[in-house]
Amino acid sequence: MREAAETRRRPTGRQSASRILRVTGPLVEMEYTGGIAMYDLVSIGPAGLPGEVVAISGDVVTVQAYEYTGGIAPGQTALPQGRPLSVRLGPELLGGIFDGLLRPLADAGDWLLPGARGAAAEERTWSFSPLVARGEQMAEGQALGEIRDAGPVPVKVLVPPGCRGSVEEIAVAGRYARDAAVAMVGGTEVTVGAVWPVRRPRPVRERVDSHDALNTGQRVIDLLFPVARGSTVAVPGGFGTGKTVLLQQIAKWCDADVIVYVGCGERGNEMADVITELSELQDPRTGGRLADRTVTIANTSNMPMMAREASVHTGVTVAEYFRDMGLDVVVIADSTSRWAEALREFASRTGALPAEEGYPAGLASAIAAFYERAAAATTLGGDRGSVTVIGAVSPPGGDMTEPVTSHTERFVRCLWTLDRDLAYARHYPAVSWAGSFSRDVPVLAAGHRAAGDPAWARRRDRVGAVLAEADRLADLVDLIGIAALPARERISVLAGRLVREGVLQQSALSERDAYCGPEKTAALADAVLAVADRCRELVDSGVPAASVEEIDFGPLLRAREDTGLHDSAGVAACRDAMLSRLDEVRS
Repeated sequence: MREAAETRRRPTGRQSASRILRVTGPLVEMEYTGGIAMYDLVSIGPAGLPGEVVAISGDVVTVQAYEYTGGIAPGQTALPQGRPLSVRLGPELLGGIFDGLLRPLADAGDWLLPGARGAAAEERTWSFSPLVARGEQMAEGQALGEIRDAGPVPVKVLVPPGCRGSVEEIAVAGRYARDAAVAMVGGTEVTVGAVWPVRRPRPVRERVDSHDALNTGQRVIDLLFPVARGSTVAVPGGFGTGKTVLLQQIAKWCDADVIVYVGCGERGNEMADVITELSELQDPRTGGRLADRTVTIANTSNMPMMAREASVHTGVTVAEYFRDMGLDVVVIADSTSRWAEALREFASRTGALPAEEGYPAGLASAIAAFYERAAAATTLGGDRGSVTVIGAVSPPGGDMTEPVTSHTERFVRCLWTLDRDLAYARHYPAVSWAGSFSRDVPVLAAGHRAAGDPAWARRRDRVGAVLAEADRLADLVDLIGIAALPARERISVLAGRLVREGVLQQSALSERDAYCGPEKTAALADAVLAVADRCRELVDSGVPAASVEEIDFGPLLRAREDTGLHDSAGVAACRDAMLSRLDEVRS
């Protein structure tokens, strides 16, 4: 069981080695020799395997190891490092592939050996351009220079938190390694890269409310369950409901500046597909590779389990690093259920009293601590940036009442529940309009009004009402048949089908339908609603409901694929043609 952090004075100088007492899987117990604190980094055994202190009880220190511990035995030594588990942040992150501790995998072999370290980042140099001169007064978080050859997003070298004063030294324009010093501010040396503890949120000036939506390009999300920049989302769904495909689509098409994709315990072939597709996909912003502004953290199911626990914190730390440059960043964690399984595995090793389904009693707190690092914020340097966290949840057997899903729902702002029946009916994305929600709708509605779209909230409410009414009538139709319903209710069922097939359904494999711009999404919804209203007018004027139902609505349903990604004018033309055809039925 994890104990509260103890306030022990650390001795100065080199830490003394401790004797290992017990090894069981990822759990390592060693003697307490003084100068050790909670969450300190520890090098275990002859290979120096990385581990982290998670409990101190009397003279025993409990460490969770982030590598395979085969060959580690009692009596060997473990060396405390006197610092928390930290990662190196720098320009090499963009376009890179890393493990759960942010060690580069680009130069790794087919199999990762315990204790192996990547050296690719240390060998590279970067083109640094100073933005300030000697003698200027600088505050924490302000930019000292830029690196423009790291990718499509310029990487800034910032004054580190807690540092301020005059610029005593500033490097001339040139190429520098990640660990090279390029400035001296207030007596503090500033390097190209930075080192930051993964469990400590990077500071900001203030957290702010965001009125801007994160456009994902997925109509069911952007229309019904939008997410604000800096908000949080959970995507629960059973096996085969399309979680990974949906998250990949968001990674490809959302309008964030940087994507951090964390493959937490997922299958290796799925991670390989993500990496391959991102490297082949053209970035609509720059025309280059989308992978060049993506940071991929691959911690698959055959990699050390406890590295999953650190990988989600590593991903958010990377996102905060880019947020501090005034960028909008999206963290996609697939999946947090595998992360929670690592917590459960380690808790069982320590003998902690289990809670629901064997998960540790602190599961809810751990989930909350992860999601609360998402925010839209004013950075220390005065810029606006955001970190949006989207986490997939994989409930066993699709049981939405299991602990990880139920606790996650408490802490997120948006829930995109994937429905098995929709997936089996080949309706993708299989986001349930009855089981999902977005708490960001009120603030985003105000943002849409300010941006010149005052009808956004009314359009969303109308689409939701059409779907709710169609769902209400669905069971009745199964019982007595569509022909037994009154004419207006038959049109309500028709309207629900048009909304589902013409607006919400979207093909990830279609060049024209994989992404949908906001204007086209609004045009499709307005077109379907206008056609549904005209159908109601027809039956109210005496036209039999059966005659309306026999009309070919194919052109309207195909408008999402027959028009371009942003072609709202083409959708409007299709709507007008459909309305004219309905008027012919009236006459």
